[in-house]
Amino acid sequence: MKPARFEYTAPRTVPEALAALADTGRDVRVLAGGQSLLLEMRLQRLRPDLLVDINRIAGLDRLGVDDGMVEVGALVRHEVFDSPWAVPGPLGTLLSLAAPNIAHPPIRALGTMVGSLAWAHPASEWCAIAAALDAVIRLRGPEGAREVPARDWFRGPFETARRPGELLTSVRLPLLGEGTGVGFIEHRRTHFSFAQVGVAAALTVRDGVVVEARIGLANCADRPVRARAAEQALVGAEIGSTLFARAGRVAADQDAAPLAEPYADVEYRRHAIAVLVGRTLRQAAEGARQ
Repeated sequence: MKPARFEYTAPRTVPEALAALADTGRDVRVLAGGQSLLLEMRLQRLRPDLLVDINRIAGLDRLGVDDGMVEVGALVRHEVFDSPWAVPGPLGTLLSLAAPNIAHPPIRALGTMVGSLAWAHPASEWCAIAAALDAVIRLRGPEGAREVPARDWFRGPFETARRPGELLTSVRLPLLGEGTGVGFIEHRRTHFSFAQVGVAAALTVRDGVVVEARIGLANCADRPVRARAAEQALVGAEIGSTLFARAGRVAADQDAAPLAEPYADVEYRRHAIAVLVGRTLRQAAEGARQ
């Protein structure tokens, strides 16, 4: 197969980027970190007509706190979140637990959280956290600006609610209250593999009773999943290993819809989901201020 040819443009403003993206008659792709996109192009599974490189657009690297939300711009790199102090409070801790699981250092130095949400890989750590926290994705497009909550964003493997000509500009994540405990654990066959199962959790506990629970699952269905049935099993109950094991089984049986893989059938993957949800909840409970 002959090498693919494509055009390249590097706009310096969002309006310039939107003008390039408006060419809906061709396959136009946005380049931020490019760590997934360029691999697919190298393997010629994607052959875009035009790459729109947004790395020169000022302001898209903003990371700030406003009205109880953390806003992560489209050019904020994965590696920023290696530090638990990049974002205040328990949310910063949760992001720092997840970040080291993303590929390896060179990819974390270039890839972006918003790019992961745009790519929407079912095994993505950031997508699972976005689902758990019901993050809000912000976009600009031909019809102006709009926001999409994570529960409506993911449509399937690599499919989102993004409309033609739109650019993801940032994602907003709710700050977790002081005293909230967080956890993130994933299981993979090798260090270089995608997670077979990933779990993000946030627990608020008062007097030994769970008052709020958020659980996100990675690679447990055809898209990131918020484990609402497991959350309901937790709220109002006294914390303990038995509770967390039961919530894990609920997540595996009611929230997840795992598919068989070459090295893991559905039964194995449900078992792994139950075990990892229980472990992640215990991790979160240890950090919860009661």
